[in-house]
Amino acid sequence: MSENQNPEAFSISAQLEALLFVTAEPVAISQLAAALSVTNGKVEQGLLELDEILSGRGLKLQRHGGRVQLTTAPELAELIEHFLGLEAASHLSRAALEALAIIAYQQPVTRPQVDSIRGVNSDGVMRSLLNKGLIQEGGRADSPGRPILYATTPEFLQHFGLNSLLDLPPLDRQDNDSQTGLSDALKG
Repeated sequence: MSENQNPEAFSISAQLEALLFVTAEPVAISQLAAALSVTNGKVEQGLLELDEILSGRGLKLQRHGGRVQLTTAPELAELIEHFLGLEAASHLSRAALEALAIIAYQQPVTRPQVDSIRGVNSDGVMRSLLNKGLIQEGGRADSPGRPILYATTPEFLQHFGLNSLLDLPPLDRQDNDSQTGLSDALKG
């Protein structure tokens, strides 16, 4: 292949793959469209094609909050951890899973709202989830005291092997124990 080959000679999906490969953070669709001088719709079409190409491969597309990122397949996490000499991914406590499930399904949500659903104080659990990068502050509520709103992060999606929040399993609304129903939904 010639070093002087025109980038337009590559398909939109190949160009997107190259851009996503070199970015460390999730990228907005509009940013990709601007970089390629195409419409957002053309980028979406290219992303669908790239997602299909990556099916069954070691990489996958991950979407979160209108942004997209190229990540390793979660099914290969153990292999990657072993290769890099990393400790196994830390497991989440039942309390952390409960709080995380509430945030994932209700986001954006305040800590008092999480406390109300769980029936206990969630300060420690929320701090732990923030430190693990699974949740983030997402602004302030327009209510008295302007409490912090929490939402999940792209790391949350990676941890649970999800492409987007739309991939969360449906909640069983018939479950009388809402804490168990929420955390079981995340455990899959």
